[in-house]
Order: sequence, then structure tokens, then C-alpha cells
Amino acid sequence: MTTVREVLRRPLGHFTERSLAGLALVLGAGVAFGVLLVAVRSRWTPLYDVDHGIAAWLNEQIAPHGPLVTVLNAVTDLGGLAVILWLVSVGVVGLLIRKQGRLAVYLLVTGAGALILDPTVKALVDRLRPEVEVPIGTYSGESFPSGHALGSMVAYGALLLVFLPAMSRRWRRPAIAITALVVALIGFTRIALGVHFVSDVLGAWLLGAVWLAVTAYAFRLWRLERGRPAVPIEEGLEPEAAHDVAPAPDEERLLPHPRAGVAELIIGWVLVLGVLYGFGTFVSYHADGTFFATMDRAVPEWFDAQRTPGRDDLSYWWSKVGDTHAILLISLVFCPLVLAVWRRWRPVLFVALTMFGELSLFLASSAAVDRPRPPIENLDGPMPTSSFPSGHIAATLCLWVAIAIVVFPRTDRWWRWVFVGLAVVMPLGVAISRMYRGMHHPTDFMGAMMLTACWVGLLYWVLRPNADVAEGNRPAIESEDVHTLDDELVKAGRVD
Repeated sequence: MTTVREVLRRPLGHFTERSLAGLALVLGAGVAFGVLLVAVRSRWTPLYDVDHGIAAWLNEQIAPHGPLVTVLNAVTDLGGLAVILWLVSVGVVGLLIRKQGRLAVYLLVTGAGALILDPTVKALVDRLRPEVEVPIGTYSGESFPSGHALGSMVAYGALLLVFLPAMSRRWRRPAIAITALVVALIGFTRIALGVHFVSDVLGAWLLGAVWLAVTAYAFRLWRLERGRPAVPIEEGLEPEAAHDVAPAPDEERLLPHPRAGVAELIIGWVLVLGVLYGFGTFVSYHADGTFFATMDRAVPEWFDAQRTPGRDDLSYWWSKVGDTHAILLISLVFCPLVLAVWRRWRPVLFVALTMFGELSLFLASSAAVDRPRPPIENLDGPMPTSSFPSGHIAATLCLWVAIAIVVFPRTDRWWRWVFVGLAVVMPLGVAISRMYRGMHHPTDFMGAMMLTACWVGLLYWVLRPNADVAEGNRPAIESEDVHTLDDELVKAGRVD
């Protein structure tokens, strides 16, 4: 009996020891944040001098170097609200699809707490931003604490704790180190760009660490209430969910024949570029007296005669469907959903290579052909690229065709036809809008269609993105249950 009691006491003893150590760390961080907050609020002279001195020195060192400023802005965007919301939202939806409701709730609560803490503390402290000689960063609101530093600490830390069990042990420490490095770099960029003081970033890190620790500790208590053992934080929040939180199992080969596949893609890319260059050069400079020349002259003139203020506004917003931001956003939502539902990397690679190939082919052929815009008023003004082929139309075509190719054979539900419809309606709407706005000829649209057909066809032949369907892969949510997804999401958010 004594032995049994000792065995039962061990987990409780380990839990108590870890909890006390964790509590000490949390209290230490909390006290440090409180002291820093008082120093900032009271404008303690030594801290004031250090903050302003570092801000002025960094601005003097960095402001003259444009490329460095560009890099710093790119890194700082990793802690921006848009990226943080995307990461947390994708994580939550993926966890709900995998029926890990408690982890999804943890991400939601932790992320929501950071969103509340940042503006609340900023309003209480009401600290002005640094005044530097050469402003190189954009900002809004008060200075203390740094929202980017706080958000990155909480969001990246929470995601790491959730998905840590999915990593093999040898990769966990590197993952922790990389996460810490990203958070540190984001904090540094806020200081280097002159939009925050050093104390703003330190305060954000301390506050974020305290909030992250509190929510992680609450989750551990939640586990104990459900009869699950306490585990070291290095194991993640829910080690038992390792299989479910893993994005996808390791696939032996993303390409059926890797070396041959890479060679086929490179050769195919060159050939597609040749087709585009040949057709683009012909319709741009050698098609006089042909049907193509007549069409390229008559269609823009007809659209020019149909313009009204209402149609101008409608064409503007429809044209936005094909711009870089919209295409990137849809891709960044679709690819994680593919991983969550079908647990395969190859369809994601198919979509990623589709968009990379489209962009590179568009830029290369546009520069080579160098076709002028239609001879009517261009409602979008001067553009950095030439007219052939249309990048907006090609990007929209490639994206929605690739999505339809991935989705259609993977479900037998009626809504798979919606994606087929979108692959037709979305590019057609963008094409009409771009031609209406005087930005493209009809043959530019034809060039975008050629690019899509050749490149997507090549990728489908080389990658076989739906090979796992033929091998019997089933989605995380079976097709007959997809129509009840809303009910499943509601249930997943409830706790026992």
C-alpha cells in the first residue's frame, strides 16, 4: 500500500515542484513589469536618458540605409496585427477541424487576452512615441507597451506550446530557439525603426510572458481536473494530441520522381515562357490586319464608351480580387485548411508552385514582351509592368483553378461544384474589370489563359496532387459529416 501511495504521490509532487518554480518565475516577471511600469509612468531620469539615447543613436545608424530599413520593416510585419490574427485564426480553425476544442479555446483566450491588454495598458500609461531626427517607421497610438512585441510573444509562444508535441524531440529545442529569435528580432525592429523605446519592448515581453504563463498554468489545471497527468512544459500543452496537431504525416516523396520532377518543372517553365513570349510578341507587334488586332482595338474602345461612375467603382473592387494581397490571403487560408482536413503536403506544394510559377512567368514574359497598355484612359494610372499578359487575370485563374483541382475529387458533396464555378466566375469578373479599366487588351487575357493552362497542366502532370485520394486517404472530417461542420465547431468550443 505504501508503494502505491508513493507512486500516486510522484506526479502530484512533480506537479507541485514545477508549479512552485513556475509561480516564482511568473511573480518575478510580474514584479519586473510593475517596477518598469512605475519607472516609465514616473519618467525616471536614468530610464528616460537610456530610452531616448538609444532611440537617437539607432536612428542615426539605420536611417541612411534604405535596404536595411526595408528588411527591418519586413521583419516587423511578422508581429503585426494582420499576421498575428492570421496565425491564430488558422490555428484555431485547424484545431477545431481536428476536434481539439480545448486547445482551440486556449489559443482564443490567450490571443484575446493580448488584444485586451495592449490597448488597456497603453491607455493607462499614455506614453508618447519617440521623436527621432529621421522618421522611418509608421505607427499609431501610444508607446508603452509595444503591441508588436506583446502580440508576437503571446501568439508565437501559444502556438509553440500547442504544436510542440507534434515535433520530434530533437527538433523541439531548435523550435523554441527559433521562436525566441523571431520574437527578439521583432522587438528589436520596433526600437530600430524608432517607433518604440527599449522599455516599451521590455515591458511588452514581460507582460506577454506573464500572460502566457498564466494561461498555460490554467490549462495544466484543466488537464488535472480531467484526470490527466501534469507534464513538463517542454512537452507542450497536450502531449496526447501529438497526432492530431501534426499538420501532416511525413511523406516519403513530395514528388513521385524527385530529380526527374525538378528537371521537368524547370524545362517546362522555360517552354511555357517561350510560348508566352512568342504569342505576346506576335499580338503586340506583328498582328496588324489580323483578327487579333481588330479585337484589341475594338474591345477597349467599346469598354471606354460604357464607362459610368458606378461601373468604375464596381470594376475597381472586382479588379482588387486579383491583386497580390487578395491572392496571397486566399492562398494563406486555403493551404492550412488543406493540411487540416486532408493531412497531405503535396496539394499544398501544388498550390504554392502554381502561384510561384505564375508570378515568375508573368514577370519574365511581361518584361520580355514590353507591350504598351491600350490606347484609352487607364483608370489605374501608370503601372510598373507591361500589358501582356495580365498578372491580375493570370493570378486569379491559376489560384482558383488549382483550388478546384484539389477540392473537386476529394469530396462528393454538392458544394464541390461551387469551386468549379469560382474558377470560372472569379477570373472572368477580373478580366472584364481589367479590360473595362483600360489596363489590358483581350489578347492579354488570352495570354493569361495560356499561362494558366500550360503551367497548371504541367504541375498536375508532374506532381499528381490528388494521388493520395486514389490511395485511399480520407479527410479529417468525412464527406457525409461536412454539412454538420457548424454543429461540430460549436460542440468543440464547449468544455466538459
